[in-house]
Amino acid sequence: MRKENPEGYRSGFVALVGRPNVGKSTLTNALVGEKVAIVSTRPQTTRTAIRAVLTAESAQVIFVDTPGLHRPKDKLGRAMIKTAQAALGETDLSCFVVEGHLKPGPGDRYIAAALSRVARPVFLVLNKSDLTSPARLAAAAALYGELFPFAASFSLSALRRDNLDLLLEAIIERLPEGPCYYPPEMITDQPERFIAAEIIREKIIHLTREEIPHAAAVVVEEIVPREGKKLLDLRAKIYVERDSQVGIIVGKGGQLLKQAGTAARREIEALFGRQIYLDLRVKVKRDWRNRERLLDEMGYRRT
Repeated sequence: MRKENPEGYRSGFVALVGRPNVGKSTLTNALVGEKVAIVSTRPQTTRTAIRAVLTAESAQVIFVDTPGLHRPKDKLGRAMIKTAQAALGETDLSCFVVEGHLKPGPGDRYIAAALSRVARPVFLVLNKSDLTSPARLAAAAALYGELFPFAASFSLSALRRDNLDLLLEAIIERLPEGPCYYPPEMITDQPERFIAAEIIREKIIHLTREEIPHAAAVVVEEIVPREGKKLLDLRAKIYVERDSQVGIIVGKGGQLLKQAGTAARREIEALFGRQIYLDLRVKVKRDWRNRERLLDEMGYRRT
């Protein structure tokens, strides 16, 4: 283990910004090489800033995966936008992540305007390169170049891990010289309780239909060792906004909740390195997305 940083060591924070569902969380996980942020095909899965730490011999890069920038419909949405905007002003470099097979839309133009107020380098990252041709990627890059003077642009596939090394090398070259902000073995600064809650929410997103992902939140209330056994009791509540949503999450005969719990438990056991007894309960909290106290308790108004 390195005791001190060598001369010329670089470190800094890199914001990943973009519209919902462009692959920012998949890219975050791919760059770090570990699953730090939950992922799904549903937009607005990421609700707060997730910091993922990559420590190399020559640099430490802290990637800040941000909520997708969108038009907010409630206080949760406004908190998400505030979190993403704050990351732009607090990081050393930003990566504007877009879908390389699509032309810029109104949301992309809105983000480009926000980036114009940031006095730091911005890279264009054309993700999902596996879905289109080099010619279309080049055409998309040219269109985005009309919106903003990017310091550099990269075409890659976060899902297939194509061309990640080129992006990472360019990021490190742009970072200032500095020390490690986190211990080398650390891959995220998120509390284990928060990560466990996010894992449970991810499984619910994958198993439920369209209305549930936005209406569900998970809070881990207790993690305690069971006396006399190498076992942790983890109790969590799944909050929804309407009575009808309880039945959807629980499923017929409780099967859907059981399936989500089983999948979540496997990942949480790997996180803690111990066996877990997972107790999941579903509770209605009407209009929780507009209740500031609840948003604070759930960690969605942290920056």
